[in-house]
Amino acid sequence: MSASNYRINEQIRVKEVRLIGADGENVGVVSVQKAIEMAHQAELDLVEVAPGANPPVCRIMNFGKFLYERTKKEKEARKAQTKIEIKEIRLRPKTNEHHRGFKTRDARRWLEEGMKVKVTIRFRGREITYPEIALEDLREIAQELSDIGIVEQKPDLEGRNMSMVIAPTRGTGKKPKTSTSSTNQADKNIEDMDIEDDVLDDVDDDFDDDIADDESNSIENLPSKI
Repeated sequence: MSASNYRINEQIRVKEVRLIGADGENVGVVSVQKAIEMAHQAELDLVEVAPGANPPVCRIMNFGKFLYERTKKEKEARKAQTKIEIKEIRLRPKTNEHHRGFKTRDARRWLEEGMKVKVTIRFRGREITYPEIALEDLREIAQELSDIGIVEQKPDLEGRNMSMVIAPTRGTGKKPKTSTSSTNQADKNIEDMDIEDDVLDDVDDDFDDDIADDESNSIENLPSKI
C-alpha cells in the first residue's frame, strides 16, 4: 500500500474502529472521534491500517516515521533483488600500456557504475608456462583500480585463462576514505596475490602433455622406410 492510500486522522470517515495503541495493545472497538483524540493526546497519528476489516483497524503511531521505515525496507528489498552485473576485460600477457589503458578505463567506468569486473589474461602457445607474468599484470591492474575497487576473487587459472574479479568499494565514484593501516592492508593483499602450487603443477603437466602429443604426431607423420 502506497503512502497516498493510507487514511490518517480526520481522513478516516467511519463511526467506529478497532483500535491498536501505540505500544501494540488491543484497545478494542471505539468511536473514531475518541481514537483521534487519544492519538492527538499522545502527539501521534491515527492511521487506518486495515480498511477492509469490519470495523476498520486503526493504529496510533508516528505516521512520518512509519513511512520512512517502510520506504527504507522497500529500498533494501529492491537492492537485495538487484543482480549485480559482471563485466569483463580481456588481455594478453604484457599487453602494451596504451592498449591496457583503454581496458582499465573501461573497468574503472564499470566499477563507478557499481558493476563487478572480471579481468582475464589469455595465454597462447608456450605463454602458459610463464603464469607469473600474467600474475604480475593482474597485480598491476588491481593496484591501478585500488582507489575504487577491491579484489573479490583472487587470480585463478582455468585452462589457458587466468582471471580475477574486482568488486566496487563503497562510495563508488569517489575515493574511499581509508586510514593508513587499511590502505597498507589493501596493498598487502594485492602483493599477496598468488597462484596455488597445485595449479602451477597442472600447468606443467598440461604443457608436458602438449609436448608429448606434438612429438607423437611428429613421429606418426614421418615417411615410412622404402
